[in-house]
Amino acid sequence: MNIILVSGASARARTITLDWRHWLAGSVTLLVLFIAFTLLFNFLTLEWAAAVRHPWLQAIVLAGQREEAQRNLEKTQGHINAMALRLGELQARVLRLDSLGERLAKSAGLNPDELPSGAAPDDGKAGKGDAPMDSTGKGATRGRDADPAPGRGGPVSSLPSRSFTEREFETMLANLTEEVDTRTDQYAVLEALLVEDSASRKFLPTHEPIPDHWFSSNFGYRIDPFNGLRTFHEGIDFPSPVGTTITAAASGKVIFAGVHSDYGKMVEVDHGNGLVTRYAHASKLLVKAGDLVLRGQPIARVGTTGRSTGAHLHYEVRLNGTPQNPARFFKPG
Repeated sequence: MNIILVSGASARARTITLDWRHWLAGSVTLLVLFIAFTLLFNFLTLEWAAAVRHPWLQAIVLAGQREEAQRNLEKTQGHINAMALRLGELQARVLRLDSLGERLAKSAGLNPDELPSGAAPDDGKAGKGDAPMDSTGKGATRGRDADPAPGRGGPVSSLPSRSFTEREFETMLANLTEEVDTRTDQYAVLEALLVEDSASRKFLPTHEPIPDHWFSSNFGYRIDPFNGLRTFHEGIDFPSPVGTTITAAASGKVIFAGVHSDYGKMVEVDHGNGLVTRYAHASKLLVKAGDLVLRGQPIARVGTTGRSTGAHLHYEVRLNGTPQNPARFFKPG
């Protein structure tokens, strides 16, 4: 394409030839100008609409923003509903923990009512006594397959329902967190009590040193088998064949393992708190002084050494040096 330019002063003509490159540059320039004009027009329109605050103009300008806000609100509400459903499962787990705690308290010999309550005051907030929450959220993330959520259900309520607000959810979550922390402290104390009780039982001489055997002499006054006099017998006698295994009645430390003039070969075990058990007339000692023994561990063999009329175990329990009736410890409880 040729363009001829004629100058009036000199009457000279100039010819300009336009090829495809000129057309391309012109098209790009027009496109850039159009985009710049459109952006400037939109900016000025928005500024003017914001300044004028005309309802019709504001409705047009803010329509897109409202749709985006609505989408974000629906998305957020969906997350809250799903988390509320999960929170309901956690509340059910807390109720199950309460039941477990009561059983553990009874096992430890405590009154379940003595455990401090972690429930919040009845002010409409979530707490121990709240009913399981309902939600319109679909589905919920389950815990481990080995620990499924407790089963719950019921008919649809005839009363109107609504979704939880963010503030309500935050309040319930804070209350539940406080409640779980309280339960954790309670069960930590309860566990310590159970461990202490279990340890105490291990150091009480409740295990018979020769199980399933009868007594030939009980604790208390009896006729002495050597002189026929009425004397006090400070233990009980288990008649058994020579070589029968004698086991520790409780865990403790061996404080004596040797020969006594009256008791013959003897073992004494200290269980702490002034409690000592004595095993006499043995034929062989399996422990030595200073050894630590466990409940039910073999410590000697039955014999007839010392002041004895036949093979048997003379067994004593002493508290701060005073003889106790060993049979009292063998009874259940």
